[in-house]
Amino acid sequence: MGRKVLVLGEVRDATLRNVSFEAIAAGKTIAEGGEVVALLVGDTVASLGTELVHYGADRVITVEDPKLTTYTPDGYSQAVLSVIQEESPEGIVFGHTALGKDLSPKIAAKLGSGLVSDATAIEVTGGNVVFTRPIYSGKAFEKKIVTDGVIFATIRPNNIPSLDKDDSRSGDVTSHSVEIKDLRTIVKEVVRKASEGVDLSEAKVVIAGGRGVKSEDGFQPLNELAEVLGGAVGASRGACDAEYCDYSLQIGQTGKVVTPDLYIACGISGAIQHLAGMSNSKVIVAINKDPEANIFKVADYGIVGDLFEVIPLLTEEFKKLKVHA
Repeated sequence: MGRKVLVLGEVRDATLRNVSFEAIAAGKTIAEGGEVVALLVGDTVASLGTELVHYGADRVITVEDPKLTTYTPDGYSQAVLSVIQEESPEGIVFGHTALGKDLSPKIAAKLGSGLVSDATAIEVTGGNVVFTRPIYSGKAFEKKIVTDGVIFATIRPNNIPSLDKDDSRSGDVTSHSVEIKDLRTIVKEVVRKASEGVDLSEAKVVIAGGRGVKSEDGFQPLNELAEVLGGAVGASRGACDAEYCDYSLQIGQTGKVVTPDLYIACGISGAIQHLAGMSNSKVIVAINKDPEANIFKVADYGIVGDLFEVIPLLTEEFKKLKVHA
């Protein structure tokens, strides 16, 4: 009774994002033994197709066009809809990323289908695909079943484990021709304001600063710790509003949602809007001078102290561990 499931792979800086592999794993669950077809859209992406096969895709379709070098909703929707029309999948999976959140409702509207967004778990029960997703800013969870039409969902990064990479897996990588026309949006230039390094939304370790960092320079100890741990730096809305850092680092209800293995909150009080963006982290460590700070209610480990004293100590200890590892 297997289903055919179409999975959209995401490419950034000529590299596949981890959520692409997680989406394949999600597609495998939905397919129930059927076929998982990965789709790559861009300028030159065909060379990345084999890697998707190694992570579990049965075959890969590529749509390449110079007009697709940078994401635009009208360009990508033309490419994706053309492939959907040809393949007639019974399931579709996107990552719940900036791209996926923008593109998926447009595709769903064109298909006249429903959309389960921001799924954190998928299981099959009695032939039904059951999605779990957070609601009320992460304070509760709901389960959804698609009873009719295409099973269309976006998955939250870092929640559904990808399959182990197997270089012996084989599958076809074929191109699909689409005439990309009548673009209403053209990207002339991309200016990157976020710091180079680990992608915040996919990082396994996140070091986040709040108003307690006191200044732009106050983020330097956090950057050093993140570098030692191979993680990314984030921030609360308060730190962004105070212009200590760029809004691209904001974590929370109106910012990015992250679910790393380790989240270290530094000088963050723990407003509900911030907790909505990080409360599902696997391990939460809070560092704050105020022992009554709300962040300690969700933390697995708490350190009451000055972050400018604690963070350098942690950094030195982790450096020692890396040397002895």
